[in-house]
Amino acid sequence: MATVSKMESKSSQVSLLHKISGIVSSDRSVDEMLGEVVGLMVQVTDCDACLVYLLESESDEIVLRASQVPHAAELGRLSVRVGEGITGWVAQHKSVVALPQNAASDKRFIRLPGLVEDTYEAFCSVPLVSGGEVIGVINVHHREPHEYDAEEISLLSFIGEQMGGALSRAKLEEVNAKLQEETLEMKRQLETRKLVERAKGILQFKFQLTEEEAYLRLRNESRRLRRPMRDLAEAIILTEDLSRKSSETQLDREHEGD
Repeated sequence: MATVSKMESKSSQVSLLHKISGIVSSDRSVDEMLGEVVGLMVQVTDCDACLVYLLESESDEIVLRASQVPHAAELGRLSVRVGEGITGWVAQHKSVVALPQNAASDKRFIRLPGLVEDTYEAFCSVPLVSGGEVIGVINVHHREPHEYDAEEISLLSFIGEQMGGALSRAKLEEVNAKLQEETLEMKRQLETRKLVERAKGILQFKFQLTEEEAYLRLRNESRRLRRPMRDLAEAIILTEDLSRKSSETQLDREHEGD
Protein backbone atom coordinates (compact mmCIF):
# COMPACT_ATOMS: atom_id res chain seq x y z
CA MET A 1 0.00 0.00 0.00
CA ALA A 2 2.84 2.37 0.91
CA THR A 3 4.56 1.50 -2.40
CA VAL A 4 1.43 2.43 -4.36
CA SER A 5 1.21 5.72 -2.46
CA LYS A 6 4.84 6.52 -3.28
CA MET A 7 4.29 5.69 -6.95
CA GLU A 8 1.24 7.97 -7.07
CA SER A 9 3.27 10.73 -5.42
CA LYS A 10 6.10 10.33 -7.97
CA SER A 11 3.63 10.29 -10.86
CA SER A 12 2.02 13.46 -9.51
CA GLN A 13 5.41 15.16 -9.23
CA VAL A 14 6.41 14.14 -12.77
CA SER A 15 3.10 15.54 -14.04
CA LEU A 16 3.77 18.76 -12.13
CA LEU A 17 7.28 19.04 -13.60
CA HIS A 18 5.92 18.57 -17.13
CA LYS A 19 3.34 21.29 -16.49
CA ILE A 20 5.96 23.71 -15.15
CA SER A 21 8.24 22.96 -18.11
CA GLY A 22 5.40 23.69 -20.53
CA ILE A 23 4.59 27.00 -18.83
CA VAL A 24 8.23 28.11 -18.60
CA SER A 25 8.84 27.45 -22.30
CA SER A 26 5.65 29.21 -23.40
CA ASP A 27 5.15 32.81 -24.50
CA ARG A 28 2.46 33.64 -21.94
CA SER A 29 2.06 37.21 -20.71
CA VAL A 30 2.95 38.27 -17.15
CA ASP A 31 -0.69 38.11 -16.03
CA GLU A 32 -1.12 34.67 -17.59
CA MET A 33 2.07 33.49 -15.88
CA LEU A 34 0.81 34.81 -12.54
CA GLY A 35 -2.43 32.89 -13.02
CA GLU A 36 -0.40 29.74 -13.67
CA VAL A 37 1.63 30.30 -10.48
CA VAL A 38 -1.58 30.49 -8.45
CA GLY A 39 -2.89 27.33 -10.11
CA LEU A 40 0.33 25.41 -9.42
CA MET A 41 0.36 26.43 -5.76
CA VAL A 42 -3.24 25.34 -5.29
CA GLN A 43 -2.44 22.02 -6.97
CA VAL A 44 0.56 21.36 -4.72
CA THR A 45 -0.86 22.49 -1.37
CA ASP A 46 -4.65 22.34 -1.82
CA CYS A 47 -4.60 25.76 -0.13
CA ASP A 48 -7.61 27.98 0.55
CA ALA A 49 -5.87 31.08 -0.79
CA CYS A 50 -2.79 32.02 -2.78
CA LEU A 51 -1.34 35.51 -3.22
CA VAL A 52 1.49 36.48 -5.56
CA TYR A 53 3.50 39.67 -5.07
CA LEU A 54 6.05 41.14 -7.48
CA LEU A 55 8.92 43.41 -6.54
CA GLU A 56 8.90 46.94 -7.95
CA SER A 57 12.61 47.77 -8.00
CA GLU A 58 12.04 51.51 -8.39
CA SER A 59 10.09 51.82 -5.13
CA ASP A 60 11.56 48.79 -3.29
CA GLU A 61 8.00 47.65 -2.65
CA ILE A 62 6.34 44.27 -3.16
CA VAL A 63 3.00 44.73 -4.90
CA LEU A 64 0.08 42.28 -4.94
CA ARG A 65 -0.38 41.14 -8.55
CA ALA A 66 -2.43 37.91 -8.44
CA SER A 67 -4.77 36.11 -6.10
CA GLN A 68 -6.83 32.95 -5.90
CA VAL A 69 -9.49 34.77 -3.86
CA PRO A 70 -10.80 37.80 -5.83
CA HIS A 71 -9.11 41.07 -4.80
CA ALA A 72 -10.02 43.44 -7.61
CA ALA A 73 -9.56 46.56 -5.48
CA GLU A 74 -6.20 45.45 -4.07
CA LEU A 75 -4.44 44.05 -7.16
CA GLY A 76 -1.70 46.41 -8.29
CA ARG A 77 -2.34 48.71 -5.33
CA LEU A 78 -1.72 46.81 -2.10
CA SER A 79 1.97 46.67 -1.28
CA VAL A 80 4.53 46.18 1.49
CA ARG A 81 8.11 47.36 1.72
CA VAL A 82 10.98 44.90 1.53
CA GLY A 83 11.58 43.78 5.11
CA GLU A 84 8.03 44.63 6.21
CA GLY A 85 5.83 41.78 7.51
CA ILE A 86 6.44 38.15 6.69
CA THR A 87 6.16 38.80 2.96
CA GLY A 88 8.76 41.56 3.10
CA TRP A 89 10.98 39.42 5.35
CA VAL A 90 10.93 36.57 2.81
CA ALA A 91 11.86 39.01 0.03
CA GLN A 92 14.68 40.48 2.09
CA HIS A 93 16.15 37.18 3.29
CA LYS A 94 15.32 35.03 0.26
CA SER A 95 14.10 32.35 2.67
CA VAL A 96 10.94 30.30 3.16
CA VAL A 97 8.63 30.90 6.13
CA ALA A 98 6.21 28.08 7.04
CA LEU A 99 3.73 28.61 9.89
CA PRO A 100 1.48 25.57 10.41
CA GLN A 101 -0.93 27.31 12.80
CA ASN A 102 -1.72 30.61 14.50
CA ALA A 103 0.24 32.45 11.81
CA ALA A 104 -0.83 35.86 13.11
CA SER A 105 1.14 35.29 16.33
CA ASP A 106 4.48 35.37 14.47
CA LYS A 107 6.39 38.51 15.48
CA ARG A 108 6.99 39.40 11.82
CA PHE A 109 3.30 39.23 10.95
CA ILE A 110 1.40 42.41 10.04
CA ARG A 111 -2.24 42.52 9.03
CA LEU A 112 -2.89 44.12 5.65
CA PRO A 113 -6.17 45.91 4.89
CA GLY A 114 -8.61 44.03 2.69
CA LEU A 115 -6.96 40.62 3.00
CA VAL A 116 -9.23 38.03 4.57
CA GLU A 117 -6.33 35.58 4.16
CA ASP A 118 -4.63 37.24 7.14
CA THR A 119 -7.26 35.65 9.39
CA TYR A 120 -6.39 32.11 8.26
CA GLU A 121 -4.50 29.71 10.56
CA ALA A 122 -1.64 28.38 8.42
CA PHE A 123 0.68 30.36 6.15
CA CYS A 124 3.64 29.52 3.94
CA SER A 125 5.65 32.14 2.07
CA VAL A 126 8.30 31.38 -0.57
CA PRO A 127 10.42 33.73 -2.72
CA LEU A 128 10.07 34.05 -6.46
CA VAL A 129 13.66 33.95 -7.69
CA SER A 130 15.27 34.79 -11.02
CA GLY A 131 19.02 34.64 -11.60
CA GLY A 132 19.59 34.37 -7.86
CA GLU A 133 17.64 37.58 -7.16
CA VAL A 134 14.22 37.82 -5.53
CA ILE A 135 11.61 39.27 -7.89
CA GLY A 136 8.57 38.53 -5.78
CA VAL A 137 6.92 36.38 -3.12
CA ILE A 138 4.24 33.67 -3.19
CA ASN A 139 2.02 33.20 -0.14
CA VAL A 140 -0.27 30.23 0.43
CA HIS A 141 -2.87 30.19 3.21
CA HIS A 142 -4.96 27.50 4.86
CA ARG A 143 -8.02 28.28 6.96
CA GLU A 144 -7.26 25.41 9.30
CA PRO A 145 -3.88 24.35 10.73
CA HIS A 146 -1.72 22.72 8.05
CA GLU A 147 1.66 21.08 8.46
CA TYR A 148 3.93 22.07 5.56
CA ASP A 149 6.25 19.07 5.29
CA ALA A 150 9.72 19.10 3.71
CA GLU A 151 8.51 17.70 0.38
CA GLU A 152 5.76 20.31 0.08
CA ILE A 153 8.11 23.19 0.93
CA SER A 154 10.67 21.81 -1.53
CA LEU A 155 8.06 21.77 -4.31
CA LEU A 156 6.90 25.29 -3.46
CA SER A 157 10.48 26.56 -3.54
CA PHE A 158 11.08 24.79 -6.86
CA ILE A 159 8.00 26.47 -8.35
CA GLY A 160 9.23 29.81 -7.02
CA GLU A 161 12.60 29.34 -8.72
CA GLN A 162 11.27 28.06 -12.05
CA MET A 163 8.39 30.51 -12.37
CA GLY A 164 10.58 33.40 -11.20
CA GLY A 165 12.77 33.06 -14.27
CA ALA A 166 9.76 32.72 -16.56
CA LEU A 167 8.10 35.79 -15.04
CA SER A 168 11.28 37.85 -15.46
CA ARG A 169 11.43 36.97 -19.15
CA ALA A 170 7.74 37.76 -19.61
CA LYS A 171 8.17 41.12 -17.83
CA LEU A 172 11.19 41.97 -20.01
CA GLU A 173 9.25 41.10 -23.17
CA GLU A 174 6.35 43.31 -22.05
CA VAL A 175 8.74 46.19 -21.31
CA ASN A 176 10.35 45.80 -24.74
CA ALA A 177 6.92 45.67 -26.41
CA LYS A 178 5.88 48.81 -24.55
CA LEU A 179 9.07 50.62 -25.60
CA GLN A 180 8.49 49.63 -29.22
CA GLU A 181 4.92 50.90 -29.06
CA GLU A 182 6.07 54.16 -27.48
CA THR A 183 8.68 54.56 -30.24
CA LEU A 184 6.05 53.96 -32.92
CA GLU A 185 3.71 56.43 -31.23
CA MET A 186 6.46 59.07 -31.19
CA LYS A 187 7.03 58.47 -34.91
CA ARG A 188 3.29 58.79 -35.57
CA GLN A 189 3.15 62.03 -33.61
CA LEU A 190 6.16 63.43 -35.50
CA GLU A 191 4.60 62.48 -38.84
CA THR A 192 1.31 64.09 -37.79
CA ARG A 193 3.12 67.27 -36.74
CA LYS A 194 4.88 67.45 -40.14
CA LEU A 195 1.60 66.94 -42.00
CA VAL A 196 -0.18 69.60 -39.92
CA GLU A 197 2.69 72.05 -40.48
CA ARG A 198 2.55 71.47 -44.24
CA ALA A 199 -1.25 71.85 -44.30
CA LYS A 200 -0.95 75.08 -42.29
CA GLY A 201 1.51 76.41 -44.83
CA ILE A 202 -0.91 75.66 -47.68
CA LEU A 203 -3.75 77.45 -45.88
CA GLN A 204 -1.52 80.44 -45.06
CA PHE A 205 -0.48 80.84 -48.69
CA LYS A 206 -3.91 80.14 -50.18
CA PHE A 207 -6.00 82.34 -47.87
CA GLN A 208 -3.37 84.83 -46.68
CA LEU A 209 -3.63 83.66 -43.07
CA THR A 210 -1.23 83.93 -40.18
CA GLU A 211 0.22 80.70 -38.77
CA GLU A 212 -2.12 80.91 -35.77
CA GLU A 213 -5.17 81.57 -37.97
CA ALA A 214 -4.29 78.61 -40.18
CA TYR A 215 -3.93 76.35 -37.15
CA LEU A 216 -7.26 77.51 -35.68
CA ARG A 217 -8.99 76.86 -39.00
CA LEU A 218 -7.57 73.36 -39.09
CA ARG A 219 -8.52 72.67 -35.50
CA ASN A 220 -12.06 74.03 -35.80
CA GLU A 221 -12.70 72.13 -39.02
CA SER A 222 -11.36 68.98 -37.39
CA ARG A 223 -13.83 69.40 -34.53
CA ARG A 224 -16.72 70.24 -36.85
CA LEU A 225 -16.15 67.19 -39.02
CA ARG A 226 -15.16 65.05 -36.01
CA ARG A 227 -12.07 63.86 -37.81
CA PRO A 228 -8.47 63.80 -36.58
CA MET A 229 -6.33 66.77 -37.61
CA ARG A 230 -3.97 64.33 -39.33
CA ASP A 231 -6.74 63.14 -41.67
CA LEU A 232 -7.75 66.71 -42.45
CA ALA A 233 -4.14 67.73 -43.05
CA GLU A 234 -3.63 64.79 -45.41
CA ALA A 235 -6.81 65.75 -47.32
CA ILE A 236 -5.61 69.37 -47.69
CA ILE A 237 -2.18 68.23 -48.89
CA LEU A 238 -3.69 65.72 -51.33
CA THR A 239 -6.05 68.35 -52.74
CA GLU A 240 -3.17 70.79 -53.16
CA ASP A 241 -0.98 68.17 -54.85
CA LEU A 242 -3.77 67.20 -57.26
CA SER A 243 -4.45 70.86 -58.02
CA ARG A 244 -0.76 71.50 -58.70
CA LYS A 245 -0.44 68.45 -60.96
CA SER A 246 -3.58 69.50 -62.83
CA SER A 247 -2.13 72.97 -63.37
CA GLU A 248 1.19 71.52 -64.54
CA THR A 249 -0.62 69.23 -66.98
CA GLN A 250 -2.61 72.16 -68.34
CA LEU A 251 0.56 74.18 -68.83
CA ASP A 252 2.23 71.30 -70.62
CA ARG A 253 -0.71 71.03 -73.01
CA GLU A 254 -0.61 74.77 -73.69
CA HIS A 255 3.12 74.55 -74.47
CA GLU A 256 2.49 71.63 -76.80
CA GLY A 257 -0.20 73.67 -78.55
CA ASP A 258 2.26 76.50 -79.09
